[in-house]
Amino acid sequence: MDFDFTWLLWGLPLAFGLGWVASRLDMRQWRIESRQAPKAYFRGLNHLLNEQQDQAIDAFIEAVQGDPDTAELHFALGNLFRRRGDYDRAVRVHEHLLSRADLNRKDRDRAQHALALDFLKAGLLDRAETALLKLQDSAFGAEALLALLAIYERSRDWTQAKAIAMRLDDVEQGSFSTRIAHHLCEEAEQAQRTGDSALARQKLEEAVSRAPQLARGWMALSALLAQGGDGSGAFDALVRLSAHAPQAMPLAAGTMADLARQTGREAEALQLLESGDARAPSIDVTEALARLARDPVQARDRYLRHLEREKSLVVATHWLKDEPLGDPKAKERVQAALEQASAPMRRYRCAACGFEARQHFWQCPGCQAWDSYPARRVEEI
Repeated sequence: MDFDFTWLLWGLPLAFGLGWVASRLDMRQWRIESRQAPKAYFRGLNHLLNEQQDQAIDAFIEAVQGDPDTAELHFALGNLFRRRGDYDRAVRVHEHLLSRADLNRKDRDRAQHALALDFLKAGLLDRAETALLKLQDSAFGAEALLALLAIYERSRDWTQAKAIAMRLDDVEQGSFSTRIAHHLCEEAEQAQRTGDSALARQKLEEAVSRAPQLARGWMALSALLAQGGDGSGAFDALVRLSAHAPQAMPLAAGTMADLARQTGREAEALQLLESGDARAPSIDVTEALARLARDPVQARDRYLRHLEREKSLVVATHWLKDEPLGDPKAKERVQAALEQASAPMRRYRCAACGFEARQHFWQCPGCQAWDSYPARRVEEI
């Protein structure tokens, strides 16, 4: 039986026509859907720009419902929940993303990072730690290590914090030598509390070796040596502090004066303190110099010399304390008033958040920043 090519001639145009009609119908449906999704998306974006987060969230939820496979909309929605403080819903959005089998590696790491941030903002440090540890070999590895460092420091796990800081130092994410030295100092304090002075000294010697510019290590080492009866070694540690961290001399000036008297090294201490005072007058250095003076007249002269260069209510109060006045009762009242007025001027202030305290902190208790307290008091800033 011969094949009839007439049907082929009729069938080809018919198949072409049906294909064209089907494509037009698909294109029309695609246009309808694409119009609906961007409308919700752009409406949400407009609300976001106007800082209307609740309305933006509603619009993005509508867009996600219209196209549940769009990962970007899920990320936007999760970030909005986190910014609003709705951490439970943010976690659900990012966990839903991680449960999808079709998510590529890049988006999976991104969702894992977003989930870690959700836990971190919610204060769930253990769950944040678990999420961050999964990101160490990803594109978010450096960010994950920094977040882990903050978690371990916040929980005062100094051994883990030091290990993370060393890894960050190795991958060249900036210099972490000072941060590591702080961790070693914290470990030394823990060893001292348990009575292990040998381990504490080992930690402090490693700290000053890693970061000789950090005054904390030298001061802690000096205190440890003095506690062990080695006054000369304690004084030597402060001498090395003056060489490596001269800007921190006000913090160690009083201790240096006391150690100089104990060890008979007043002349050496005077030379170092006068050198520091010549570079930048300081209340604490002036007080230390007055403490090393041979008599009260020399001590008052130290305060007057400071007042000639810088006006200071604190120094003026010290000078008046030893100055003989005709009416002892009047002097007592004036002295009390000056001490009360100058008390706030003797505080230290964090340069990062402005938190003020009577004592100097190496890590701000307000914002947790390291080395944010200047060595000088509020009146001198």
